[in-house]
Amino acid sequence: MDDLPAGYRPNVGVCLINSDNLVFVASRLNVPGAWQMPQGGIEEGEEPISAALRELREETGVVSAEIIAEVVPKWLTYDFPPAVKAKVNRLWGGGEWHGQAQKWFLMKLTKDESEINLASGEADPEFSEWKWASPEEVIEQVNLILHAYTYITYKLAPQLVNEMVKMQPKVGASN
Repeated sequence: MDDLPAGYRPNVGVCLINSDNLVFVASRLNVPGAWQMPQGGIEEGEEPISAALRELREETGVVSAEIIAEVVPKWLTYDFPPAVKAKVNRLWGGGEWHGQAQKWFLMKLTKDESEINLASGEADPEFSEWKWASPEEVIEQVNLILHAYTYITYKLAPQLVNEMVKMQPKVGASN
């Protein structure tokens, strides 16, 4: 993968929005009360966009999502706290990871939210519950990768505004 920072595990994240421009977040099974957006590692030979679609499907059951944008063309990195670093290096093996390098994608749910299934059977469930949250709520509820979520939300603001404008009725349109 081009310009992947050395010592960082390649990862993708998905900011999934609904028709009200609220963001999908889910609470982790292994860390109750830790809310996050879908994200996960990029497999060997996999392109970031393919990994994002796979992670979204595996973690949420969602297959009906329109890709709106890649949030930023560069990798966003964050370092693991020491206790997390030791644990993930044991779990993932294959190297000494300082943290993760992420590419983020904005996607919009194109069907009903009944498609969301945290226990789809494609992978071990990671989340216990989910909800739709405002971008401000997302920033308030994260900790480990707060800087990444703040940056992502800032970068997504123009796209979210564009999506909201598209939803507005046309001037002079009849109901």
